[in-house]
Amino acid sequence: MAIIRTVLGDIAPDALGICYPHEHVYGQPPAQFAEPDLTLDDEALAIDEMRAYREAGGGAIVEMTTPDYNRDAAAEQRIARASGVHIIGATGYNKEKFSAPFLEGASVDQLAARFIAEVREGMDGTDARAGVIKGSSTLNQISPLAEKLFLAAAQAHHATHAPISTHTEAGTMALEQVAILTEAGVAPEHIIIGHVDRKLERDYHLELAATGVTMSYDQIGKAKYYPDAERADVIAAMIDAGHGHQIVLAADTARRSYLLRNGGPGFVHILRNFIPLLRERGVAQAAIADLLIHNPARVLAFDPA
Repeated sequence: MAIIRTVLGDIAPDALGICYPHEHVYGQPPAQFAEPDLTLDDEALAIDEMRAYREAGGGAIVEMTTPDYNRDAAAEQRIARASGVHIIGATGYNKEKFSAPFLEGASVDQLAARFIAEVREGMDGTDARAGVIKGSSTLNQISPLAEKLFLAAAQAHHATHAPISTHTEAGTMALEQVAILTEAGVAPEHIIIGHVDRKLERDYHLELAATGVTMSYDQIGKAKYYPDAERADVIAAMIDAGHGHQIVLAADTARRSYLLRNGGPGFVHILRNFIPLLRERGVAQAAIADLLIHNPARVLAFDPA
């Protein structure tokens, strides 16, 4: 029977609710890359932000923080319990700027074994089991370390059936990520490609959609990359082209300055401000429900093995 694996246990897909599939609530980069704005270590603040999201209608997030970025599964559990928001944890690794020490010297089999254990048994010495497997690449290349990571993610997927969700640096190498995973036998319906709206080119997105994967438009609210109006234009066009069932929405809220209490857009921004932009472009409520509820529930669901 298909389930969605949260840090507090497995739930039915129809219990997920509105879900952002690429977020961060607690974690920080390694010490050598420390930066105050990237340090999300205030558990009470995280709970407040998640409660605000829940009050706005949110039901779930995928917490994409991995061990190389100081993941804390126990904190994820506490935040989920206190806020009432379902949190899906991630195994795997971030881009090699952070993950190289974890990837170097490890074989594909050894990496896969780590990921499998975190899906089946728990993360960080807890009983919080991972619900997605993260793979990542760097700007404009699939390095040997990244290729090893993606092959290990594919192996772990085959062993556990958990979905794979990716980081693309500035939206690059999405097609190459898909090629590695599908050539390793991963079905496109179990793949979420992240940060596609860092490269907001419609033809590129149409080519990616043709592979059958789910596309994560997860930089919503970050005007430093593109205005939300341009994101809404592309998403509406993709829906019109028949790809509405392959799109999910998130904000990749990985900085203190993005949080509501600190004057940022917060986790409420998509529901309060971005969805109205889609409605202005004629996107129907049924299509919006696909983006927020039905598509995440489908791609995050798996029959555990």
